[in-house]
Amino acid sequence: MATTSHDTPRVLVVGAGQAGMHVARRLRRRLRPGEAAITVVDPHSYSTYQPLLAEAAAGNLEPRHVVVPLRQVLPGVEVITRAVISIDHSRRTAYVASGSGEPEPLGYDVLVLAPGSVTRVLPVPGLAEGGIGFKTVGEAIHLRNHVLAQLDTAASARSDADRERALTFVFVGGGYAGVEALAELQDMAHDACRHYPGIDPARLRWVLVEATGRILPEVGERMGRYTVDLLQRRGIDVRLDTRLTSVVDGHLVLDDGSEFDAGTLVWTAGVAPHPLLKQTDMPLDERGRVLATKYLSVVDTPDAWALGDCAAVPDLARGPGAVCPPSAQHAVRQARVAAGNVIATLRGRTLKPYRHTSAGSVASLGLYQGVAQVYRLRLRGLPAWLAHRTYHLLALPTWNRRLRVVADWTLALLFPREIVSLEALEHARDAFTTAAEETAGRR
Repeated sequence: MATTSHDTPRVLVVGAGQAGMHVARRLRRRLRPGEAAITVVDPHSYSTYQPLLAEAAAGNLEPRHVVVPLRQVLPGVEVITRAVISIDHSRRTAYVASGSGEPEPLGYDVLVLAPGSVTRVLPVPGLAEGGIGFKTVGEAIHLRNHVLAQLDTAASARSDADRERALTFVFVGGGYAGVEALAELQDMAHDACRHYPGIDPARLRWVLVEATGRILPEVGERMGRYTVDLLQRRGIDVRLDTRLTSVVDGHLVLDDGSEFDAGTLVWTAGVAPHPLLKQTDMPLDERGRVLATKYLSVVDTPDAWALGDCAAVPDLARGPGAVCPPSAQHAVRQARVAAGNVIATLRGRTLKPYRHTSAGSVASLGLYQGVAQVYRLRLRGLPAWLAHRTYHLLALPTWNRRLRVVADWTLALLFPREIVSLEALEHARDAFTTAAEETAGRR
């Protein structure tokens, strides 16, 4: 790992999601030469633009086009592709995973915490064995491969029960991730059925399970009701005020008394703070998030800043006691303020508080369908779908990625979706390993 001179402070950014990557980009642009060195540590060499994961899963977008290579967008920044195991801020030291198994110390002067969040998994029997998450590009592509594989399974099933199980798809969680993934994958599966003469699209069963009484709370109650009506008109079984109690061996049990088998269970029921936070000496709130001030500095902790999903940041626009929700919109805007305040601290200048009034929310519900609330303007259908694509296209980092995404969208409108399942990529070494074992057995 690179080191800095004694006179040059090191700013360590932990995490390279929307918050961490944008902090590092802004610091790189605004710091004077030699004023500070920037180091970014993340387990991946890229940053994922999560709002477009559903379209990547459905085949509208090439998976590589929803991720941004860190070294490409952060020239001059030291990028360490490893996991941070723990942080001892009192010693200004982070401990990073190494190949030897012994954590390697990494010193710093200023810490910016932005490791993001992880999927919140509840202790539901069978969930760990049979559930599929939807937070990373790997999970999105795995889900696409799995759905297409279920159509193959149904096409060759010898009993109606096996066919019905393979064609039952359940999504738990009515937030953005769950609703968008469900809508996009339903479109994809229905298109794919044209190539499966033995499968009637009407036999595909799609179920959305939500523990509260509404879905997509970010777009408002009225647009949430519209979304429920739209999904139901598309044949999707929407279960509100319902919880999953068991999913052992693919047999689902809901607390409304219903039971059925399903070949696919996608879990998108919320997020939890990154487990790294428990391995630090930072103050945490009751939910495990880092306590931050309105300036995005960590409470009672000098030279430490926190933002994004991992931080409990006061939401000044909503009043006393309110905390910013975990969204990409807040993460990007917090990054601008956090980078500015880090620089202001280095230069002995006044800090700026973070205050942002939400511009609204947009959600895609499949091809040509969507809902949006932009300030007081409510959109649905084609206008909302166009607003969704426009907003996220402009939010994507670099013109390189924007042009590639536009090209993908254009081709998807002109040609049918690809229905190839590349599930073998997830087990790329299996054939080689098997051949090597057979060779060793013949000796």
